[in-house]
Amino acid sequence: MEFFMKMIVAVIQEAVSSNDKATNLALTEKRIRDAAQSGAQLVLLQELHSTLYFCQVQSPHYFQMAESLDGSTCLALERLAKELNIVLVGSIFGKRAAGVYHNTAVVFDGNKGMVGYYRKMHIPDDPG
Repeated sequence: MEFFMKMIVAVIQEAVSSNDKATNLALTEKRIRDAAQSGAQLVLLQELHSTLYFCQVQSPHYFQMAESLDGSTCLALERLAKELNIVLVGSIFGKRAAGVYHNTAVVFDGNKGMVGYYRKMHIPDDPG
């Protein structure tokens, strides 16, 4: 006997026009809610979805946008995952320690909260 499990997945790709996290997250939240309403059980957001994608250049100016894993973006995504009972994958420009920043993917389970994260390293910029 074969067993197949059906899962509905939504991928959200947005055109972000500013670095206003609150406005961008409000728009993303609407799309996440729409996806869940349509039956999505797993929702995937684009890389660095709450701000403009600034990773083409290195500039200390962008460090002010970094946040921790318990920052406002992660709290908002975790709340949504729990409320909608979905698995939600988002990302942040994460600050791990003073001067240590990562493009961080974060996974939230509607039943368990944050279940994992991955801190991406850009190997060409890594010393050694």
